[in-house]
Amino acid sequence: MSTTQNERLRELLEPLVATRGLDLEEVTVTPAGRRRVLRVVVDSDEGVQLDTCAELSRAASEILDETDVMGGAPYVLEVTSPGTDRPLTEPRHYRRAVGRLIRARLTEEAGGGEVVARILDADGDGVEVEVPGVKGRKPTTRRIALDEIARARVEIEFNRKADEKAGKTRQAAASDDESQEEA
Repeated sequence: MSTTQNERLRELLEPLVATRGLDLEEVTVTPAGRRRVLRVVVDSDEGVQLDTCAELSRAASEILDETDVMGGAPYVLEVTSPGTDRPLTEPRHYRRAVGRLIRARLTEEAGGGEVVARILDADGDGVEVEVPGVKGRKPTTRRIALDEIARARVEIEFNRKADEKAGKTRQAAASDDESQEEA
């Protein structure tokens, strides 16, 4: 039997979350004045919709009301998806970040230092990343084992959409050129 409140909450909520095809990423209880905030963070490969969070919140509330796991003190339940600045700690986090730019601190055993790179592929053992070229050099591809990463986070890219649009524009132009050649 679990001893901490967070462990009991996780045991109670994990099956509920799993039946909806979601992963229970985090359960935290923090004081907020005379109340407490129970934050339940869920995620999936497809992301999490607001409606899913609302429905899960209602279902979790019913289950929590049937138990004494939160005790008698008032609390606020928040069901949410992880933020963009969430640490990447599980293989699924890296898999979900394919195509994104990350900043990773390497372990001392892996030579230490920091790597900023785009995830090209991820599996249960590691990630294949593209490290941008510096001073006109071409980008390089590198494989990093997960146990070589001390900590990592997704980097927020404000200009990423512009880059993607430019790529789509180039693809559309190339497609138009091919269509004109066929005609």
